[in-house]
Amino acid sequence: MLRRALDRLYDLSAVLAALAMVAILLVILAQIFARMLAIKFPGGTDYAGYFMAAASFLALAHTFRRGGHIRVELLLQRLAPPARRWLELAVLALGSFLAWYFAWYAFRGVRFSWLLGDVSQGQDATPLWIPQLSMAIGVALFALALTDRLVGTALGSQPRNTDAPRLEA
Repeated sequence: MLRRALDRLYDLSAVLAALAMVAILLVILAQIFARMLAIKFPGGTDYAGYFMAAASFLALAHTFRRGGHIRVELLLQRLAPPARRWLELAVLALGSFLAWYFAWYAFRGVRFSWLLGDVSQGQDATPLWIPQLSMAIGVALFALALTDRLVGTALGSQPRNTDAPRLEA
């Protein structure tokens, strides 16, 4: 039941990332039509950047779960199974620690931006905590996915990366 809930959470983050990409398209189209009609569209470039950051960070957990992140398979394939398992555990532990550390600072940055009332430097004057929140959530979900894989590897389960191609040397 927990596995299904986590997979749904990762899938939801991928859907949100896809929606952010659609939002980038809509902002760019709005900029094009506004320019054609000589209408001002302040902050359009900033909004596209905010949605790009949201798409990038929200897709991290789902991409990791599907095996889409770059891995050093050539090195891992050459190791004996016990050594490979220990190296994977060490790398996953380090990655989990760093991701949670980054997530903590990302949420801390969101909180400070909210407390200070920090706004963007562009004409739109968007409160910065809003676009920063998507980054913080995306990193936290990535940290959760790394920890999920760490626990699974420690318990002996194999990752289900059926979408990722295997490198053969």
